[in-house]
Amino acid sequence: MSASLLRRGLELLEAPGRREAAPGVQRDRDGPGAVGTAKRKKRGRELMRNKATIKGRVVKSAIEEYHKKKAVDHMRENLKYMLKGRIVAKRAITEQVLAQNRGRKSKDQPPKKAAKKKPEGTVFTEEDFRRFEREYFGRP
Repeated sequence: MSASLLRRGLELLEAPGRREAAPGVQRDRDGPGAVGTAKRKKRGRELMRNKATIKGRVVKSAIEEYHKKKAVDHMRENLKYMLKGRIVAKRAITEQVLAQNRGRKSKDQPPKKAAKKKPEGTVFTEEDFRRFEREYFGRP
């Protein structure tokens, strides 16, 4: 049972018009010298002072609040700024900026380029083969 429910029950028992409560149940809170009375009164005054009021409050639109807190993507403006100046950033730096802007998930990564295979061929030409044939087998 919470303290507030217990307190209310005790207050109902102490209410006038009711029959007297048992002496063990009654609390001596009403007297001027009761322990903690000053603290309770002070706490009550502070609660009344700090109560929030609607007077003078400006109602803001939920859509405006959403747009104000929404994340803004500045990548395009930054790239335009970097590219319009006389000193153009190095390709490696722009690639780094683009990579940083991309997400870290695999779906955000660009597809990896497969290395192009050179057509397989020999290092020797036809002339080399004929020369080798002449040297090895001799002249026919």
